[in-house]
Amino acid sequence: MSSKREDYLSWDEFFIGISKLAAGRSKDPNTQVGACIVGSDNRILSIGYNGAPNNFKDDKFPWEREGDEIHTKYAYVCHAELNAILNYPGSRKDLVGATIYVDLFPCNECAKAIIQSGISNVVYLSDKYDGTPLNTASKRLFDECGVKYKSLNKKYQRVLRLSLKPDEKIEYIEED
Repeated sequence: MSSKREDYLSWDEFFIGISKLAAGRSKDPNTQVGACIVGSDNRILSIGYNGAPNNFKDDKFPWEREGDEIHTKYAYVCHAELNAILNYPGSRKDLVGATIYVDLFPCNECAKAIIQSGISNVVYLSDKYDGTPLNTASKRLFDECGVKYKSLNKKYQRVLRLSLKPDEKIEYIEED
């Protein structure tokens, strides 16, 4: 009798992996972010990525980061967290107590949407804007409203090679 595999993905790794895969749908040339909302029963409720609103033609979308505000992406882009919340087809009450997995720590606007939706946990990979005023506001909002947040522990971060070819397994790549 063989023993079970020991190198399988943890739930956190699995769901952050789903969010990273969703980020691959973003057409933003600079920043690709994905989000995955998961219920307390470890079932995926919704997925989102940063991009243009529905029916806004991507080829007409300004993807620039600098310049006149109306000609940059910031006036138009929907963040991954907001898209995941808005993509959820069920009742808002089903999001209460859920966890959202994201590549990048949520901005203050997404923090408000997360709080209002009833999501109670945030798991993230990067906090590259840590210490900036709006990042501080996000954390203050979460702290005041009881939303827990944590970085995916470094021991759970590993590189995977995912092939979309039939019969190829996930490959775990060792980093130095």
